[in-house]
Amino acid sequence: MTAEALIHRAALPAARHPRESRAALMWRRFRQHRLAVWSLWIVVLFYLVALFAEFIAPFDPSAYNPRYTYAAPQGIHFVDTDEAGNWRFQPFVYGYKTEIDQAAMRRIFVVDTEVKHPIGFFVDSEPYQLMGFVPMTVKLFGPTDPRAPFYILGADRLGRDLLSRLIHGTRVSLSIGLIGVVMSLFFGVIIGGFSGYYGGWFDSAVQRIIEFIRSLPTIPLWLGLAAALPRDWSSLQTYFAITVILSLVGWTELARVVRGRFLALRTEDFVTAAQLDGASDWRIITRHMVPNFTSHIVAAATLAIPGMILAETALSFLGLGLQAPIVSWGTLLQEAQNIRTLASAPWLLLPGVAVVVVILALNFLGDGLRDAADPHGR
Repeated sequence: MTAEALIHRAALPAARHPRESRAALMWRRFRQHRLAVWSLWIVVLFYLVALFAEFIAPFDPSAYNPRYTYAAPQGIHFVDTDEAGNWRFQPFVYGYKTEIDQAAMRRIFVVDTEVKHPIGFFVDSEPYQLMGFVPMTVKLFGPTDPRAPFYILGADRLGRDLLSRLIHGTRVSLSIGLIGVVMSLFFGVIIGGFSGYYGGWFDSAVQRIIEFIRSLPTIPLWLGLAAALPRDWSSLQTYFAITVILSLVGWTELARVVRGRFLALRTEDFVTAAQLDGASDWRIITRHMVPNFTSHIVAAATLAIPGMILAETALSFLGLGLQAPIVSWGTLLQEAQNIRTLASAPWLLLPGVAVVVVILALNFLGDGLRDAADPHGR
């Protein structure tokens, strides 16, 4: 092979792969992390469920039926037979029949294979407002007969559908994590950025405050702040108060990361050039320094959301966070604090499974983003 051919062959990859932007390079490296990609789809699915909770949930989360307290989950069957004995696609659930447990002297529900309740898609329902402002009268799925018992994941002690409550709880728990991280990002980037950029006495004061906050025991701090909330506050006020509390505690770690990056960047040539050009400190920070590690901030925020979700779940589970009628994963797990649940209604522990799945998915997603944003990675 001649020298001209070798030079032409070496030039081909450069022609086929033009210079990529930082975002495109980060996305290409992220796609190589298969577990992170699957986690991204899981997280997107959960947030879509949270966004369209009213449409997806078959019933109102507060609707109850005392005839079906602690009703067991119903399995969904997708194939049925018509009158002629031919197979057809028709989702349905079997009905219930009640029996008395002579040993425990309580009512139990067993499957009644003689009764079938068809399931339909885009079924009519009571009027509701999607996302609080879009009037609708259609649900994604549900029983064709609105009076039929329909408890795919079972019912709680008041006969409320656990699936509908779990879907609505997804919105509250995930939104607290997202809003809390956004607020933590604001405090962390602003305070940590100015601390690293200016240094001196301001940096020392900020670091001492951060050290003091991080030295406090996390759980007792949350319990004390949550217990200080007035009991006469509305559910909405308590919701935002818990979000603010979690944000005020969670900004310290991100502030330290941002401070370290600012300390490394403030001596760079492009920062010096911007200062000599007469740019203001605010412009240097927001237009020149922060964009240089935006990907690291995104990865840190993704890893911080699980902590916010776990904090809300723990507070609500202990009865010091969100309270009824707000439905979150933590308040749903309050039902699992008695022996009856562990003995005969284990399906009430399913919100804990949702917590585990989301936390793992967010952690794997954060790991993938961190590896993709690492300039020294392969």
